[in-house]
Order: sequence, then C-alpha cells, then structure tokens
Amino acid sequence: MNLIDTRKSAGFDVIIIGGGPAGLSAALWCANLGLDAVLLEKGSEFGGQLLWTFNEIENYLGIESAKNGRELRDRFLQHLESNNVRRVTNVDVTSVDLDQKIVTLADGKSFSAAAIIIATGVRRRKLDVPGEDEFQGRGILSSGAQSGEQVRGKQVVIVGGGDAALENALILARTADSVVIIHRRSKFTARSEFLDRVGKQQNIQLLLETRVTSILGNDTVEYVELEDTVSGSVSRIAADAVLIRIGVGPNTEIVPSQLDLDDSGYILIDSHCSTSRTAIYATGDVANPIAPTISSAVGQAATAVKSIANRRARS
Repeated sequence: MNLIDTRKSAGFDVIIIGGGPAGLSAALWCANLGLDAVLLEKGSEFGGQLLWTFNEIENYLGIESAKNGRELRDRFLQHLESNNVRRVTNVDVTSVDLDQKIVTLADGKSFSAAAIIIATGVRRRKLDVPGEDEFQGRGILSSGAQSGEQVRGKQVVIVGGGDAALENALILARTADSVVIIHRRSKFTARSEFLDRVGKQQNIQLLLETRVTSILGNDTVEYVELEDTVSGSVSRIAADAVLIRIGVGPNTEIVPSQLDLDDSGYILIDSHCSTSRTAIYATGDVANPIAPTISSAVGQAATAVKSIANRRARS
C-alpha cells in the first residue's frame, strides 16, 4: 500500500515525525480519535531507541517482560496494524515550515497538516576524535550486550562516566580480559549500584580526569591515545575494542532556530506537550531530558494527540 499518497498533499490532520515509541503511540492515538495522520520515519524500520535496547525490558506496564527492545517494538507494530495506521519508513524530512505547517522531504515532496508532532528522539553523542568514524565496525562497538563473544580474551576501552558506561563495562568484563573505563571528569555520574559492582571487578580499571584524543590502528583498533585533563600529559594504551557511551543529544536539526530549546538543545514543551509555536507539539526523548523512558514517551504522545483533538473540537 502506498502510505503517502500524492492526493494527500492538500493536508493531513496530523503529521508525526519520528517512528520511535512516542511516534508510534501518537499514530495509534490519532487513529483512535479519528484524526487523519501519517507517521514519517527516516530509518528503514520503526522503533527508534528500542532497536538499540538489547537488554530485557521489565518495567513497561502491562507487559511483564520483553526480551529486548525489538520484541517490544514488534508488539507495538502489531497493535498499529490492527488499527490501520498510515506510516512510512525511509522518509528523510529536510525541513519543516512551522508557520505554514508544511513538511518537506528530501525527494522534494511537501505535505501540510493542521498540527505537527515532533518525535525525532535522540542520538548517541560522539567524541569527534580521529579514528572514531574510521574504525566503526572495526573495533568500535555499537553495543556491549551484543559484543560479549567479540571481545572474549581482549582488551576493551569504554569511554563515559554514567550508568550506560558502567553497565556496559560490567557486561563486557564477563568475557574480556580487561576493561578500562575512561572518564574526563573527577567523579562518575553513574548510580552507586553500578559503582559498587564495578569496584568489585578485578578486571575493570578506572581512569578519571582523562580524555580520549585519538583512536589508532591499522585494519582494526589497536590503541587509544589519552590526555590527562589536569597535567596535560599524553599517553597511549592498547585496546582491541572501544565502546563510547558519553550520553545522547536531541535530534532537532530540522527545527533548531524555529522552536524554543533548553541549553542542551531539547525542545521545551508545556503540560500539553505544546512547543513555543502554535499547533506544533513535541513528545518523547527529544523533549524529555529528565525522564527519557518508553513509558513517558508513550504517555506524552497520548497527551499531545488529545491536545490536538481538543483544539480541533474547539475550532
């Protein structure tokens, strides 16, 4: 089925940008409330951060356990299919006119709507150092949970100081010969439960006040170059694999100067999930740096769609 029809260029009730949990929830609520909506996803499949969640999910109400994010995503999609929700993947939104409510795609097509929901999520932050792009898939890991066998008996470097960095260190320490956690600050921001467990692992070493300046190697990663943030001294340690977990940043490139953002670039919203522009809403991680969870993303999407429906009823 052609999910975006050229006949619809005259306008939808709602255009939803982003196909993670927030976007999927928004699409479902639009269908339930009789709003003519389309869900646009840049990637080749729906799910957003769920596709990068490899651990078991046990805290989503109503689902006792999902073995990973992809399984939960599949359950979401099954629900959407039973509601005949219009959605499409591989759609690159290049610009959004927030005044005219027009979304323009990379292929030149434009679509308008009475309201737009931005649910573009977040992306992992990069170190932006030499070798980071070059060694993707050749020693730089995308996931700790999926790389246990890949690092068996090897030396691993993990960059970061939060929960994600330490949790991945604990996972990889099960099979790796050694794990070195490098953090540029003097203290970790991870929860005490992770710090306590890391402190008991004999094959995990901590390097504080240290930053990675380069990732080096030939066919694969071989070394990581470091700088002491206090003394400025430079050193090098051997590494067979590197995992970078230095936080995430919001995907707001399509509307950076049109909406009010916080100091970290997240979209500012009110209790109705409304942004600083009329009939423009934001939901999920792109607007929720404090509680970026599946549950909050799904709930915010419901709030946004209900707000749109109520606004429509009053007009």
